[in-house]
Amino acid sequence: MSSTTREERDGYHKRLSSLNHQLIVDSLTLSFGGIRVLEDVSFYVDKCEVFSIIGPNGAGKTSIFNCLSGYYVPQYGSALFEGIELLNLNPSKRAALGMARTFQNIELFKNMTVLDNIMLGRHRFLKSGVFSGGFFWGKTIKEEVDNRLEAEKIIDFLEIESIRKKTVGELPYGLQKRVELGRALAMVPKILLLDEPAAGMNLEETEDIVRFILDINEEFGTTVVLIEHDLRVVMDISKRIMCLDFGKKIAEGAPAEIQSNPKVIEAYFGEQMKN
Repeated sequence: MSSTTREERDGYHKRLSSLNHQLIVDSLTLSFGGIRVLEDVSFYVDKCEVFSIIGPNGAGKTSIFNCLSGYYVPQYGSALFEGIELLNLNPSKRAALGMARTFQNIELFKNMTVLDNIMLGRHRFLKSGVFSGGFFWGKTIKEEVDNRLEAEKIIDFLEIESIRKKTVGELPYGLQKRVELGRALAMVPKILLLDEPAAGMNLEETEDIVRFILDINEEFGTTVVLIEHDLRVVMDISKRIMCLDFGKKIAEGAPAEIQSNPKVIEAYFGEQMKN
């Protein structure tokens, strides 16, 4: 991989920014020891688009999200979000720019209520100081009321009013997934990274979560980047799809193009698609 000067890299970033894509990932490369997890992965996502990432288990899909959200630090590459280099920022600053995510394995506080978990997503909007917060007075009270109102709007949107005061650990898996989506929405994201939101769900639960994703995209104007193994979901709601295999991008395009791509069929769809 050839090295570039900082000036050359900055110039390249400016040219990419001028293309007006909301998210531009360029040459993302990640290794753990001698294992190459991602190799020169590049793609872009437009504002208000539903963009899906598919591939076999271990292809590197979640690793992309981990790099974008700041959990992993790639050895090479860049990720521009609305012209700002994400990889130079800590996770809280990435969230402040308007990036939120859900997780493949649910990451909720199981001993807290649904409402309290969603309220945690409002943390970045809290501006009152330690003194005011400690005594719960003045600006802190107004912030609490305002943020609770926003959390209640999300609860209504996701149709989970009846469980708002229940402890998350008591809820069925499908509802926990919905609560995690609500916590991400509480951050008011411009771009939402969804890691297998329909995994482990039955048909009815899957239909519900797909409906919510489409409403989030269409009504809120939120860009959605989706990792999902349920190909019916991917093909139905995606504008474009990227397929990974062994950490490399092997295809990118519209659903019909991906579905008929020989490399994708060999790597991912296999005999299921041939039949």
